[in-house]
This record gives sequence, C-alpha cells and structure tokens, in this order.
Amino acid sequence: MPIAGYVEYQRREYCKDARCAVQLELDAQTPGSAEYERIRKICQTDCQHTTYEFHHWLIQQGYLIVKPA
Repeated sequence: MPIAGYVEYQRREYCKDARCAVQLELDAQTPGSAEYERIRKICQTDCQHTTYEFHHWLIQQGYLIVKPA
C-alpha cells in the first residue's frame, strides 16, 4: 500500500541501475518467452548481487523501509 507523498520501489530498479549482466540479458528477451523465463530463474535462484549491496543502494537512493504497526 503506497504512503502519501512517497514513491514505491519499482521491481528490478536496482538491477537496472547496477547494470546487472543478467538483467541486461533479460531486457533483450521477449517477456514470457522460454529464454526470458530461463534467464529470470537465474535472478530468482542465483542472484549475482547481495542483499547488503541492495540495502545500501536503497539508502543511497533515499528509500525508506517501512513496516506497518
């Protein structure tokens, strides 16, 4: 649920900004194709980046992580 005055993180925003090789390869494919799904599985099971990198990128971009009470 969006919070008024804030923007939500868009899916794969970090991957695109980090110029992830897997994301670049995924962008070159037709969504839903067999090759697209094969590459997408790499992101799901064998991401080349760490949560540490992602978390620090979020901070650098000014994102806040919020949790409802």
